[in-house]
Order: sequence, then C-alpha cells, then structure tokens
Amino acid sequence: MLDIAVCKAFAKANVPVTLGALHADVTVTEPGQALGEALDKVAAERLTSLSGGTVGDISQISETRKAYKMLGKDPSRYRPSAEALMRRLTQGKGIYRINNVVDTNNLISLKTGFSIGAYDAKSIEPPVVFRKGETDEGYKAIGRGRLNLENLPIFVDGAGPFGSPTSDSERTLISMDTDELLMVIIGFGETPDVSAALEFAAERLRLYCYAKNIRSDIATNRPL
Repeated sequence: MLDIAVCKAFAKANVPVTLGALHADVTVTEPGQALGEALDKVAAERLTSLSGGTVGDISQISETRKAYKMLGKDPSRYRPSAEALMRRLTQGKGIYRINNVVDTNNLISLKTGFSIGAYDAKSIEPPVVFRKGETDEGYKAIGRGRLNLENLPIFVDGAGPFGSPTSDSERTLISMDTDELLMVIIGFGETPDVSAALEFAAERLRLYCYAKNIRSDIATNRPL
C-alpha cells in the first residue's frame, strides 16, 4: 500500500482534508457494454438529482471549491474534476469513454460527488505527500497542456508533482499497460463520507476492472 501523508499546512490554513486511497492490481481493457450501461445509468441519476439545482450545490464540490479559495486558487478557472465532469453532463456533452479504469473512475466520481485521482502505481516514486503547490510548479496535464500548480492541492512523489483534484499529470496516467492502480478519493470539509465512497469504489473496481489484492487506507488532518 502506498502511504500518503497530508501536509500540516492544510490544517494551518483551516482546510480539513480526508483522502481515501485504494491500491489494487487491475487489468486495463477497452470499455465493455456492462460498464457503459452502468455509467449511463449513474449519469442519468445524477442529472435527475440536479434538476432544479446546480452542480455547485453538491456538498463535496462546494467544499472543494471552498478549499481552493482558502488556498488562494480560483475554482472557476481551475475547476475540480468532479465539477468539470458534471458540468459536461449538464451541458449535454455526455461522458467520454477511455478505458475501463478511467471510465470506472468517472462512474465513481459521478455517483459520489468526489474528485478522484487514478494513477499508474508503478509510475509513482514513494514517499507521497498531499500539499499545496508552490510558485512555478507545474506539469503536463492529461489533455490540457501545462497546468499551473501554484496554490493547488497536489500529490507529490520523489519525482515531483503528479496529481491534483483539477487534472492529473501524463506521467502517471492509466494506459493499456497499467496493471497496478492507485485511486485516491479527495475529500474536503469536516464530514466527507469517504468510507462509503471507498466501499463503492472497491466494488466497482472488482466488477469492471478485475481488481484483486485491494488495499485501502484513509489519510486525514481532522479527527475521525
């Protein structure tokens, strides 16, 4: 299990953090029919739940936006991935299909409201820390070019930053060669239900990604 340390600077900035991590052996494939139907079902359920409201009303998203503001980052310019995914849904653009692991990640995010990182665990160089991005830090983000990481909450390993709730780096992306997954559910605020999200995620990884040897852990800077 890859341990993740939460930097003390979050607590000093009054930003409660709870991370739910899953480490598992997986098999990456093209998206199958069962997963596609499940993703469509969850997307339809989320659209129904948003009827008469906005994406920003979802507690996990509002807490993430609040955390960004407290850290000095504009959440409307650097949207958390869960918010971006749901806004895409409400705009009628649909949910793109990549592979079974990425699609399962999106399914879990739509269901739970959390921004979630999915990483090729073998591309990560421990130790891993979750901290605030520093001046001039950045990386080539998946599908969007260089991402300015200053003041973003980010995951950093021995080789540098590799992930954030906004967009992850190309260095640790899930490819068809990935066989070991680190998935991190990123919760902010005082009461994120990360434990339930971890259980839901583990079940879907077993079902759609042939996950084995699943290990889970929670890292937090708040009382449990």
